[in-house]
Amino acid sequence: MNATISAMSDLKAKLKATWMSGDFDKIARVIAAGGEEFISRLQLKPGARLLDVACGTGNLSIPAARAGAVVTGIDIATNLLATARERARMEGVEIRFDEGDAEALPYGEATFDEVVSMFGVMFAPQPHFVVAEMACVCRPGGRLAMANWAPEGFIGKLFKITSQHVPPPPMPSPLLWGDEATVRERLGDDFTNLQFNRRNLIMDFMMMPPDAVEYFRKWYGPTQRAFASLDEAGQSALRRDLEQLWVEHNRATDGTTSIDAEYLEVIAIRA
Repeated sequence: MNATISAMSDLKAKLKATWMSGDFDKIARVIAAGGEEFISRLQLKPGARLLDVACGTGNLSIPAARAGAVVTGIDIATNLLATARERARMEGVEIRFDEGDAEALPYGEATFDEVVSMFGVMFAPQPHFVVAEMACVCRPGGRLAMANWAPEGFIGKLFKITSQHVPPPPMPSPLLWGDEATVRERLGDDFTNLQFNRRNLIMDFMMMPPDAVEYFRKWYGPTQRAFASLDEAGQSALRRDLEQLWVEHNRATDGTTSIDAEYLEVIAIRA
């Protein structure tokens, strides 16, 4: 194994550990309504073969199955898949969940009519491989639908603040997937009829902003790992900056926290 391959293998292992830390389902439940709205806008046809890439705990997979699609979800995080399977069981829907890498999808060419990802594949370290894989498994004339955090939105700002305190991993910024020009360049050779829409997802927490920061620190893998990498003074500085961000963006006035989180919705057709 050469040095480049070894370095990428090490990076992917660290990314997997990040997403398996905390309990992402605690965050997924907060944004679950946004996933249902995303799927509803697609107006899926019953029987459509749908792949949810980097599916997490099933925020897209479950409403897609409810809509009548034949759904497969794939993710690198073993524990998130276990939760997704349990959520599907509780919902009474049949979904196939596979452990795997978005950059090496284990499916044949033109297997799916719909390929979707919400705040998922944007975190893969090699975007060109992701695009090639999604294009391969999507049939000609099939549809790609993505939701990617916007750089200028709340989560984009959260990531930027975190990166000012903790060096980000050696990979293209995931937030580039929220930039229309970048997405057009990445998808242009394989997809056509690109459509972009700016959407807002509401995150409600029954707690004050400082407690919402603590909630993210405890349950959201990237934030948890960022805090864990800092000494006490560094943690205090990061917490201070994050609390300021949450306070500035809080729309609630009743002792709770309500945040508008902007994302870029991308719809494209497989050429």
